[in-house]
Amino acid sequence: MNNSRFSIRWKTFCIFLIFAIVLLGVLWLFQIVYLNDFYKIIKRRETETVLSQIEELVRNNEDDSDTIEEIAASHNLGIFITDRFGNTLYNADYIPNSHIAGMPRYIFGLFYDTAVANGGKAVVEYKGSEMQKDSQEGFLIQQLIGNQESVEIISGATPESEKGEINQGEGRVGYTISGRETTTISEFRQNIGDDRAESVIYVSIVENDHGQTVVMINSVLTPIDATVTTLEAQLKMISIIMVVFAFVLAVVNSKSVSRSIISLNDGAKKLAQGDYSVTFDSGDYMEVAELSDTLNYAAKELGKADALQKELIANVSHDLRTPLTMIKGYAEVMRDIPGENTPENVQAIIEETERLTDLVNDMLDISKLKAGTITIKPAVYNITESIKHVLERYNKLREVDGYTIDFIYDDEIYVEADEQKMYQVIYNLVNNAINYTGEDKKVTVLQKVTDGILRIEVIDTGNGVKQEDIPYVWDRYYKDKTTHKRALQGTGLGLSIVKNVLELHGAKYGVSSIRGKGATFWFELPIVQVD
Repeated sequence: MNNSRFSIRWKTFCIFLIFAIVLLGVLWLFQIVYLNDFYKIIKRRETETVLSQIEELVRNNEDDSDTIEEIAASHNLGIFITDRFGNTLYNADYIPNSHIAGMPRYIFGLFYDTAVANGGKAVVEYKGSEMQKDSQEGFLIQQLIGNQESVEIISGATPESEKGEINQGEGRVGYTISGRETTTISEFRQNIGDDRAESVIYVSIVENDHGQTVVMINSVLTPIDATVTTLEAQLKMISIIMVVFAFVLAVVNSKSVSRSIISLNDGAKKLAQGDYSVTFDSGDYMEVAELSDTLNYAAKELGKADALQKELIANVSHDLRTPLTMIKGYAEVMRDIPGENTPENVQAIIEETERLTDLVNDMLDISKLKAGTITIKPAVYNITESIKHVLERYNKLREVDGYTIDFIYDDEIYVEADEQKMYQVIYNLVNNAINYTGEDKKVTVLQKVTDGILRIEVIDTGNGVKQEDIPYVWDRYYKDKTTHKRALQGTGLGLSIVKNVLELHGAKYGVSSIRGKGATFWFELPIVQVD
């Protein structure tokens, strides 16, 4: 076990805490640090949209004062509509410390001239009562008044003047429009207040049937100091609550997740020690539940394999012990009893030795096939003739024990396969049929050809195979307990060899059986045409 790694409990715990911290950081960033910037952007876009609406109303000569009043009230704006000389046509003001409320004529003239210079549009920014130079329009206006602290309106100008005129002299600046009173910049600042809230005035000159109409909209950009203070206080409380909540949730969740993993780990250790009765039951999470099902299935299959393996060892031990016992018995008889050294006794010893050799060879073949160390050498040969040679080996069973082995075929068929390995397949299938056939001792080998495919069937008349056992008949550990007996021919391991050899050839194979009516083992190979 690598102790340098974090456990899943601590990883989950840390992930929850990090998530809470990041979430709080994002909230502080957007709700506090950049709140003013977002508000300015949104308010500017809102004011520009309202300006477009008012321009459309003015351009179409629509005298809809109720609509303008509603727009100004719903968006907290100051809307000031005049003719080109500053005479008020409509005024709706819904913001405190408005820059257009009581605006002197000369300030209007400056805004008008700036808008004319910029193609009919102007945007003037304020911070408190001070016009900001960082905007182009504000810079132009500052240039016009020459940064003078005192600006007065010169009487005697007429409303018909095409434009105002800047008069400079003796430290004072006069702007002639049509004024009849003197107002200074200081006085104007006193009129609008001197707080530091940022605001903006959009100025637009609209052409319509009456000539030029000036639309000015005043919007406050940063009236949110109190809001920020409130949000800061709330976020502090929220941060404390979220950290505590995240800590508790991380502890509870990490324990819950780790509890399931620890339970599975303990069960897996028991399984590794050979306790196949262990049950995995962790259904609190879908993935853990699926893993539990997989481990339960693995435990079941391992238990089954272990039982079959023990049965195989018992069967193989029985099959090994029988020929050894007979060899020993015959040898002792020949040694101890005079005249028993006969050819028949010697032949019995030879046959039992061959049976023992076949058993060992079959076990070696299974191991080699499973390890993938056996390869096939395909060649074209007459499989019909090969089957005949296999069946000739059972002449003694026919003569002595009364077995009937029929081979039914129509034509000589050629296939491309490893002749030696296929010989072993047919031999093992026939052995299996002989060992499990019925009282009539009848076995049939059937050769059929359909659409260029050869099908070999080996049929017995025994009790057959249970339907639930059919998927396992090819397993090297499988053996029908109800019909187990010492094999008359072969070793009882042949079907596993058959399966592996056929799979090496890419052949189809299977078994069909009706309980009490025998079984049919079959395989298929493509035929080869030989001239």
